Amino acid sequence: MNFRGFVCILGFVFAALPVQAQSHVQVYPAPAGEPLSQRFSVKIDGHDSPVYLAHVRVIGVVKSHDIPEVQTDGEASFTSFDTDGKAEVTVLCKQDVKAAKVLPSSYGITPQVSGKTVTFTLAATQQATVEINGDWNNSLHVFANPVETDVPNLKDKNLIYYGPGLHVIGPQKIGSGKTVYIAGGAVVYGKHATEGEKGAIFALNGDNITVRGRGIIDGSLYPKTPGSGNILYAKGHNLKFEGVTLRDSNNWNMPLFESNHVTIDNMKIFGWRGNSDGFDVVNSQDVDISNSFLRTFDDLVVVKTRDKGQQPSKNITVKHMVLWNEIAHALTIGTEIHEPVENVIFSDCDVIHSMDRDYDLMVFNGAESTVRHVVFDDIRIEESRRIASLYTGRAYHDMPEYGHIDDVTFRNIRTVRPQSPDPIQFKGLDAGHAIHDVHFENVTIDGKPLKQSEIKANEFVTGVTVTP
Repeated sequence: MNFRGFVCILGFVFAALPVQAQSHVQVYPAPAGEPLSQRFSVKIDGHDSPVYLAHVRVIGVVKSHDIPEVQTDGEASFTSFDTDGKAEVTVLCKQDVKAAKVLPSSYGITPQVSGKTVTFTLAATQQATVEINGDWNNSLHVFANPVETDVPNLKDKNLIYYGPGLHVIGPQKIGSGKTVYIAGGAVVYGKHATEGEKGAIFALNGDNITVRGRGIIDGSLYPKTPGSGNILYAKGHNLKFEGVTLRDSNNWNMPLFESNHVTIDNMKIFGWRGNSDGFDVVNSQDVDISNSFLRTFDDLVVVKTRDKGQQPSKNITVKHMVLWNEIAHALTIGTEIHEPVENVIFSDCDVIHSMDRDYDLMVFNGAESTVRHVVFDDIRIEESRRIASLYTGRAYHDMPEYGHIDDVTFRNIRTVRPQSPDPIQFKGLDAGHAIHDVHFENVTIDGKPLKQSEIKANEFVTGVTVTP
């Protein structure tokens, strides 16, 4: 056989072997001047991925079931990358690693530890929290995004583009048809021009508006006192939000007011100030929230009808979420229910931490209208002080009239033993403002089926069933 024939046969052999497809990984360098973590450095498939910082605040010690004793500030770290498959994450820590945990546990990730290095694999869209040597406060958050396949055309006249680098901007008003694109490697800081000025960093008012990208929008330059502005404010129809990280809001991070047909996907939120709710769905309809990570010092996802005379909130789905609950609720409806709330589904969510005295899953009807047809399904709670609550009655102030709650289902809920003698509590105000038809299906605490005796309910709660 001559050499040419040998090469042809060898080529045929290699062509017949299966080819291992390599995942595409995209990392984005940090802008010059942006502070980065001193605790961690991260490589994604061997590529350096910058590790950003986020101020966080936690409940450190609980004196009793009702009174938080101290609040502890911390410094979370986070990094973000894109992949169309699986990617190896290598974390180099400042200190020797004696123990490492990757949450949520439902990912089934057991990290490899060697000296100061922790290694594990993530796939899009997984959002992992890494805790080293038991330090859950100053943890590392690693976000695996899907690869962007439709990056906007920079020549598009309706595009508002923030490229890689640092940007300091005043409040922006975004109208119909616009796309705000925060590129990977961009950090956009909002700043008021004068003391006392108000307004969201990006205020969306109109139809067919999109906010997306892989960058960060930061509210830390807003005043420390709450109320001067959100990071994102939205009021309109056919709104889309995807991929962006929101950090350090002065107020609710991202409220939706009187909005219809809204998609929120793969967003990340860090908040440490009081009233720094994550997503607030207010008098809005046909809203889909998915694949997002929230760690704030107040409510995480809230559905309400704060504004009387406006449309009901209905047809809301919240799914595939990773949630860190500090001082309020993870998934909740209320308290301001001035118009009906109905057809709300929370599903396939992980509550990886729940630090405060309050309930993780809650419907709190503190006003005059009705909440009906609510489902909590496939919720995995890894730490809990109290699990679930339904309540009708007074919230912040007395009302001339109160409403009621009908048809709530808790299905496939798995939780650890809560640190409270009343983990599930239902309380109707009176016979005219009661709670009806509450169903538990396949709910377990520490792997054991929930017992009817573990549900504390007053005489104004009827139709409670537990199966099995």
